[in-house]
Amino acid sequence: MNITIGMKAPDFTAMTTFGQMNLSDYKGLWVILFSHPGDFTPVCTTEFIAFAQANDQFEDLNAKLIGLSIDSNPSHLAWVNQIYTLTGIQIPFPIIADRMGDIANLYGMIAPGVNKQETVRNVFFLDPEQMVRAILVYPLTNGRNIYEILRLLTALQTTDRCKVVTPANWEPDMPSMVPPPGTYDQLIQRTNNPQDMGLSCMDWFWCYKDSNCK
Repeated sequence: MNITIGMKAPDFTAMTTFGQMNLSDYKGLWVILFSHPGDFTPVCTTEFIAFAQANDQFEDLNAKLIGLSIDSNPSHLAWVNQIYTLTGIQIPFPIIADRMGDIANLYGMIAPGVNKQETVRNVFFLDPEQMVRAILVYPLTNGRNIYEILRLLTALQTTDRCKVVTPANWEPDMPSMVPPPGTYDQLIQRTNNPQDMGLSCMDWFWCYKDSNCK
């Protein structure tokens, strides 16, 4: 099964470092579901520290982090305890133990051409209705940019809240954009009265709008 943008995220029940959970328990929240290749590995350790340090920022965006690998729950617990022992940083979100790979296979987290036993670095963005809104995939060899995950989450929420789209290299508090007109009447209205519509236009199809809507 291939999970794609626009699909309803399949529900599942899993054991985690925080106890048993159902994905549906998180309905009403944004969810960042991410996989990692393995516990006690250097790149994954730096990622989990970075996610932990950014956890409050995700919480401020009404989002919950959920990690996953095919390691066991005892391995996860030993790893997060070792991270705390070495750095003083606690991992404040659950890590799913997917020993049989059921969830990893359901979500397409294993790339057979790369490795048949380890998950690559997938990131699934689920909205409060548990629809898949974005998917990022990183290779085993390269760690994720946590700021980019926060940026994209903020962009998705801005799109929903303000009915806008975001341009290349958009960051919070920068102007967003509006989709092009769908009819000729809308084109004429936008061409003649962009200011009345709260727009700053380069041309009829290329218009910016303040992102700070309520």
